[in-house]
Amino acid sequence: MDQFKPRPANSSPLTPLGFLDRAATAYGDSISIVYNTTTYTWSQTHRRCLKLASSLSSIGIKAGHVVSVIAANIPEMYELHFAVPMCGAVLNTLNTRLDAHTISVLLRHSGSKLVFVDHLFRSLVLQALSLFPPQSQLPMLIFLNSDDDMEIPLPDVDLDLSDVKTYESMIEKGDAGYEWVRPKSEWDPMVLNYTSGTTSSPKGVVHSHRGLCIVSVDSLIEWSVPKQPVYLWTLPMFHANGWCFPWAMAAVGGTNVCLRKFDGPVLYQEIHTHGVTHMCGAPVVLKMLADAPSPQPLTRPVSLLTAGAPPPSNVLMRAEAMGFVITHGYGLTETGGTAASCAWKSEWNKLPVIEQARLKARQGVRTNGMAEMDVVDSECGVSVKRDGVSLGEVVLRGGSVMLGYLNDPIETDKCMRDNGWFYTGDVGVIHSDGYMEIKDRSKDVIISGGENISSIEVESVLYSHPAIDEAAVVARPDKYWGETPCAFVSLKSDTIKPTSKDIVEFCRARMPHYMVPKTVVFVAELPKTSTGKLQKFDLRIRAKALGHSLL
Repeated sequence: MDQFKPRPANSSPLTPLGFLDRAATAYGDSISIVYNTTTYTWSQTHRRCLKLASSLSSIGIKAGHVVSVIAANIPEMYELHFAVPMCGAVLNTLNTRLDAHTISVLLRHSGSKLVFVDHLFRSLVLQALSLFPPQSQLPMLIFLNSDDDMEIPLPDVDLDLSDVKTYESMIEKGDAGYEWVRPKSEWDPMVLNYTSGTTSSPKGVVHSHRGLCIVSVDSLIEWSVPKQPVYLWTLPMFHANGWCFPWAMAAVGGTNVCLRKFDGPVLYQEIHTHGVTHMCGAPVVLKMLADAPSPQPLTRPVSLLTAGAPPPSNVLMRAEAMGFVITHGYGLTETGGTAASCAWKSEWNKLPVIEQARLKARQGVRTNGMAEMDVVDSECGVSVKRDGVSLGEVVLRGGSVMLGYLNDPIETDKCMRDNGWFYTGDVGVIHSDGYMEIKDRSKDVIISGGENISSIEVESVLYSHPAIDEAAVVARPDKYWGETPCAFVSLKSDTIKPTSKDIVEFCRARMPHYMVPKTVVFVAELPKTSTGKLQKFDLRIRAKALGHSLL
């Protein structure tokens, strides 16, 4: 068998960009994008992306250049997921909730050559550019055309905007017959994503064409997505490229229902108007759906993929009672999308609803596209016992794991070790049935008197309190114990307000006493990123400012 070797006919580099070519042929007349009164078909989306890629190439954007985008979930944001890498460039979608200083730092760190700017964020980007050091080379700007009549005042900055181009003018000048730039190697970088801000020092995650192709197809298989679904965009496309669903939806010829902003009633309206079949979102979206006032019952089930912290069981049950079929996944910016999910077993349908919710909150087993997953001792690398109790760090290896962190070889080597594993920084356990469950981020484990306390476990008890709307638990310094749990909670508006003592007693009746919060802080709202993740580093700062606990 030694005579066989790779040949051009069987070694074409993997890339998800080719999904768009196929969609234009297989689903050309089907709707690709819906946004307010704007509708495109797959053949139109294909043509627009080719023309935009052509125009980018004509102004000097080429292979390896970083092109940034700051935009909401609008049609242009979707198209740029194809158009930018189609000219060979690296797509960099930035979090719209960041401040001007952070945007400025990230644009400089990435070496961005061009920035596409949603009209609502023009002021933000111009302020960011004004913070560049003198004599710095500024990236070119392209303004996305306004989709409403709102006038956004521009900041008083010393920048020459005379040569700024518009998005639609770029498309008008483009060549629909453009031969898009296929990667020379499937390992070529395709996107650069900065971590979402749950830590104080975001890092630039670089993914290849190969990795993004694998995770896009893998997500469709794992979630059992059929051909031509109707997908509602609640998950920001800037967050890990919407977990790769811009490319995945092209693979199955889906309809992308775009939303600039939303709340519970808006989500239900869009679901009913467009016949939505699938959507993704953080647990905060689940809560939004569960808490919506007088929602109209769903006429058919809607598949909802959620990820991040385990959704509270009461929120899970309320959302499922309304007709949402919820799958709990697990992934990181560094894995490009879902790396594990709670693959549901039919026999679990016979269990009580509360037990089903407990099982569904687990992160589960690796996806088919992720080669291996384990929970290991961080120091020696030995697998922990499969007893659902022994804590360790979740490690992964597979084709969708990032290439590394941009300009940061030390951090890259720290998490991608010589033993072949990517160390996630998440603390978890493996149950006897082989299903993994996240217990905390390694930095969020509270060590009190030598005992490891999972903040997630404490939070799950707090969420069961009838008056608590949201809860987050972090460590507070303690002179005797080293650290003690400090709970930040927001309360529901329509219930009798408990005292701190009431909540502590509630917890003491439901968990070991060493896990009970020694401090309860009432807040109007918990700090979150734009993707709904709790900003625990902010809460840790607040807890530390309280000083050493006295109890």
